[in-house]
Amino acid sequence: MTAYLLKRLVIAAITLVLASMVVFAVLEIVPGDPARLMLGMNASAEQVELLRSQLGLNDPLALRYLHWAGGLLHLDFGRSYTYSVPVLDLVRERVVVSLPLALIALALSTVIAIPVGLYSASRRGHAGDAVAMGAAQVGVAVPNFWFALLLIYCFAVWLRWVPAGGFAGWGAGIWPALKSLILPAIALALPQAAILARVTRQALLEVLSEDYIRTARAKGMPYRAVLWRHALRNALIPVLTIMGLQFAFLLAGTVIIENVFYLPGLGRLVIQAIAQRDLIVVESVVMLLVAAVIAINLVVDLSYAVVDPRLRSRE
Repeated sequence: MTAYLLKRLVIAAITLVLASMVVFAVLEIVPGDPARLMLGMNASAEQVELLRSQLGLNDPLALRYLHWAGGLLHLDFGRSYTYSVPVLDLVRERVVVSLPLALIALALSTVIAIPVGLYSASRRGHAGDAVAMGAAQVGVAVPNFWFALLLIYCFAVWLRWVPAGGFAGWGAGIWPALKSLILPAIALALPQAAILARVTRQALLEVLSEDYIRTARAKGMPYRAVLWRHALRNALIPVLTIMGLQFAFLLAGTVIIENVFYLPGLGRLVIQAIAQRDLIVVESVVMLLVAAVIAINLVVDLSYAVVDPRLRSRE
């Protein structure tokens, strides 16, 4: 297990370094001058050049990358060009919205998808299977922002149970803050639940055709026990893979939903920073999300070894 963990950690570290190079290089070629945008179009060339020197934008590219990457290792993300505050402070303010939103959406997706996938696999070829997979197909096809608008109309405008947008803040209390995240979480969870339900069904069907499942049934074990004790555990590897990818997507890909519900999360921060050419914010937030994705994939890899010990022996 130690060798397995070390190998995964080395791969994760190399991936993180390569990703940092790609992120830095791509953002450096994006058109637009941060100093010009900060000072306005009426600023003189001398003023722009002075600000570029103060921001370190005239330093060689390699030196700027090393300075930025070295700061990341010490959790020093630099200072925002636009807000004139440390980027880490901006991230702390926004992550308390994006992270709970992603966790709630993933929990909802899992709670919906696993039972639906189990039911559909156990009723293969019956009407219940067709209805469940038909609903899942609709969930995959319909974009989450349409679900968001529909939820706003039903529960915020018509029933007035929850706010249509904005974030009350955790200082207002847990329940008011959660009420602000319920509709966005549902809008994010429904398409992901549809995908996860289809993957769960397919993985279970493959396991249910194995010899040891037929042996367990031949010994008189109830079908429900076979499904939960044997089939589900052995079908978890593809399910865990999708769940890991979904959490990474939910954490990094909530830009549209955060804008629909006007949530002050990381997604909106990145969009605003791109519009303002605040490169240091974009680079740092993107790298933070990349690190989160790599960490999630590492956890998923380790969970494979827990679910299926045979993988450790192969390593």
